[in-house]
Amino acid sequence: MNKLSAAVTTLATALLITGCGQKTITAAGATFPAPLYQRWFATSPGQVNYQAIGSGAGIRQMEAGTIDFGATDESVDINAVHIPTTGGAIALLYNNPSCPDLKLNQWQVVGIYNGTVTDWNQVGCFSGPILPVYRSDGSGTTAAFTASLDAFEGEWEQGHGTSVAWQAGIGAKGNAGVAAVVKQNKGSIGYVNYSYANGQVAAVENRAGNFVFPTTENAQAGLQGITLDSELKGTNPNPSGDQVYPIVTYTWILAHPEHERNEEIKDVLRYVLSKDAQASAPLLGYIPLPESIRLQSLEVVETLK
Repeated sequence: MNKLSAAVTTLATALLITGCGQKTITAAGATFPAPLYQRWFATSPGQVNYQAIGSGAGIRQMEAGTIDFGATDESVDINAVHIPTTGGAIALLYNNPSCPDLKLNQWQVVGIYNGTVTDWNQVGCFSGPILPVYRSDGSGTTAAFTASLDAFEGEWEQGHGTSVAWQAGIGAKGNAGVAAVVKQNKGSIGYVNYSYANGQVAAVENRAGNFVFPTTENAQAGLQGITLDSELKGTNPNPSGDQVYPIVTYTWILAHPEHERNEEIKDVLRYVLSKDAQASAPLLGYIPLPESIRLQSLEVVETLK
């Protein structure tokens, strides 16, 4: 190779490495907001490679320092800044064509997942075995769902968290995995973010005794019952209100307080928290942040170094 060819090759390699370093921000975590994140990141400043691997895995990668930012549906106690981005309902997706109008009280929801409600005739449908489907991976969706089970009427003894000792059913990875297993198995029921609920969805009894569906309006009413603290963390596993859907959660981006990519990440987050981006959330079944939370989130973004 002559000197000119060697110089061109060296320059091209340097440009490729530099270009890759500038273009790709690595992120991973929650599957709950993944459809919306993929939409946002496709048009945000910079290039974000977001891997929907579950909140638990995303948190572990944040702690290991192997990603530029993470995502979770559960607030956590690690050295990370919590930035709320959106919220939504956790729907009970089911597959039982003979039961088109399923209404579940809180005791029945708990019973399905603790193994005491095992037949569809126990929830007002024709007889047949119920197959509960749950998340097999570490999941913020599981954390929010089991927090509600813990708060509902009934005998839920497994506590709540990103993974618990399930008493019945089969596991699947990710919201998409749970939705796929429910679709493939008649008599099954699983919990998923509303954006994944392409099929039969149950109405769930709220604290007021009303049976409500996880619509955008009902989920938004539920989110209004969640108060965030000074670190923008918070949950309410059974909010009150006549039209409240009772299983709702915020979801957060986890940012390193100090990180070499934070200036680029701040540009991405400013876009995610813009009025235009937030206004697109309902198109995919998510809830825009309340204006006060959106503004607080933007203030937190500016603290990143």
